[in-house]
Amino acid sequence: MVYLAAGIAGLTGIVGTFYVKERLGLSAEFLASLGFWVGLPYTIKMPIGHLVDLLWRFKAWLVYLGALLVVASLLIMVGLISEPAAMAARWPVSYWFVLSSLLGPIGYVLQDVVADAMTVEAVPTIDAQGLPYGPVELKSMHTTMQLLGRVAIIGGSLLVALINLWVFAGTENLSADQKTATYRSVYLWALVIPLVSVIGVTAAVFFKRAERKIVTMTVPNWWILGGSLVFVLFSIGMGVSSWRWSQELIFVGSMAIVLFLMRRITVELTLEDRHTLFATALVIFMFRAVPSTGDGVQWWTMDVLGFDPRFFSHLALMGAVLTLAGMFVLKRFMADRSIQSVVMWLTFAGLVLSLPTLGMSFGLHEWTARMTHGVVDARFIALVDTALASPLGQIAMIPMLAWIANSAPAHLKATYFAVMASFTNLALSAGQLGTKYLNQIFTISREVKNPVTQAIEIAANYGELSHLLIVSTGLGLILPLAGILMVRALKWRAA
Repeated sequence: MVYLAAGIAGLTGIVGTFYVKERLGLSAEFLASLGFWVGLPYTIKMPIGHLVDLLWRFKAWLVYLGALLVVASLLIMVGLISEPAAMAARWPVSYWFVLSSLLGPIGYVLQDVVADAMTVEAVPTIDAQGLPYGPVELKSMHTTMQLLGRVAIIGGSLLVALINLWVFAGTENLSADQKTATYRSVYLWALVIPLVSVIGVTAAVFFKRAERKIVTMTVPNWWILGGSLVFVLFSIGMGVSSWRWSQELIFVGSMAIVLFLMRRITVELTLEDRHTLFATALVIFMFRAVPSTGDGVQWWTMDVLGFDPRFFSHLALMGAVLTLAGMFVLKRFMADRSIQSVVMWLTFAGLVLSLPTLGMSFGLHEWTARMTHGVVDARFIALVDTALASPLGQIAMIPMLAWIANSAPAHLKATYFAVMASFTNLALSAGQLGTKYLNQIFTISREVKNPVTQAIEIAANYGELSHLLIVSTGLGLILPLAGILMVRALKWRAA
């Protein structure tokens, strides 16, 4: 239920994108910087994970707290859409938006840590005869468990896509006030998201009320708690400072602390297993650290290609359905191959699937539309590209999560999962920094009008879009392959 709630969280995604574009004068560079801070809560899983291990019997309260934070995030957005003047009188609108953008992820992280630890606990280590399972069987079962978790998330995304199709039907003909009412309604409906996770906890308590399981006591690891405290204080201190390089320093400091904690929790492993673990972590890090193009490309699809909320809903629906199908079809592929092999395959597939968008930035869709009498236009290309690319992101996640779960010790399942996930999530922070740099080098801006006078305050500028896409596509190929080559040069083995 927690994973399902995480999937339904995408309900506000399309509305949020159009709200930012239409109502807030935020640059692509600013949004890329905000993406760094939004991703940062996922790197504080370490202290939360260890607290979950220490307070395993009371883990439900973390889910409740996470739900309250998500509610606060959604209500802020309801206020900004409904009463922007009243909200602005108390605090700048951009500040409220940033606060909402941070509260939501923190709430989801609290819930996610509990759910991740439970996926580790759910996989048995001994069979019906009391004999331990072998490494092949354990890897297969962990892959299946993580697959089911992704199914819950994508199932939530599928539900969201169906709702969006209904919500955004005919929105292109709505007035500004009607659009505002629609946006507000979506955020109010999104209040069901925290309710779903709370229902999951309540159901778990009901079904397990008769169980009397033996709880393994976990001894506090002060290295983890102390290192995590230093990390949190360091991040907050630098975050509130106005120093230009604060994000970069937070990233470097966070990486140092996480690597230190990884070393502390892997001292019990053999040298070969430790090398395998770090090799796997390096490959995954380089794959996830690829910077994106930022919000500019999506603005271009809205302004130049004419994609509206309803079409984005069609894309989301198609993506969710094909992702579910793709995960089951490729389950054996993920379970039987090393992460090196999976990452290499996904890297080349990602390269091929990035070419249609790059081609459309040069006018490919105009040429294909002329040659096919309007059949193969921009929307047709986007639909086909989405259909092919949809499963890739989740296929990359499943073997990574299965690897973390498979190597987690029973008494530190939440801690281990959190530390390893913090490392891989730092890769996303690195990617966000790269996205910010790309948007500093290649300036993309969308048209912003004064809401009262309708005078153009910022002119649309997509002249450097093709260069941005070329560099982003190149980095998507170079970085993962560099990670694989580094592992092979060090003669490590990725699981």
